[in-house]
Amino acid sequence: MTLPEMLSVLDLDVAPEAVLRLEMLVDELLRWNARRNLTAIKDRSEVLEKHLVDSLTLLPYARKAKRLLDLGSGAGFPALPLKIACPDLAVVSVEAVGKKIAFQRHAVRTLGLTGFKALHGRIENLHDQAEYRAGFDLVTARALCGLDALLAMAKPFLAPVGKLVAMKGPDGVREFSVLQEQLQHDGWTASLTRLNLPVSQSERCLIRLSR
Repeated sequence: MTLPEMLSVLDLDVAPEAVLRLEMLVDELLRWNARRNLTAIKDRSEVLEKHLVDSLTLLPYARKAKRLLDLGSGAGFPALPLKIACPDLAVVSVEAVGKKIAFQRHAVRTLGLTGFKALHGRIENLHDQAEYRAGFDLVTARALCGLDALLAMAKPFLAPVGKLVAMKGPDGVREFSVLQEQLQHDGWTASLTRLNLPVSQSERCLIRLSR
């Protein structure tokens, strides 16, 4: 299945020029991965589905946002695909592993992306920096940590009307059900969207939290 076909299955509309850049991103990832071991997934079709398409399930949220912070972004997912699909979105990506940030910066240069900042370091180190504190209307994290820990990590960066979207596998459903009542008690509006990736049918869920 081609990338446009995968996107069509999930009703994700991406401009043709963005699709070409996404394909280029995959090519660069696979080229770097052969030398630097950035991801355990090495098959091109799997990378397309489980990195690109998985990342782009956040498009409905990204298209409504102006400034995105991606926590623990690894080799740049979902940050890079969302930036490619939403050129006007300002993106800050944070990752502690140097070789993964190096790839992100390489991809930004190679694809000619502007408005994308790849930061090497720990998320906690940004808490006291005024340019990031309460500065994002969308914060994302892909399979980073437990939902309660993630919320504590993301909260300092959320704008007053900001949203946190946690990308999880099937275990996210149980995690959400356990914490839902407490989240509502603490003043958060919480919702969960379940979906399946188009080829493998791997289960995913998106947990959205807003103030």
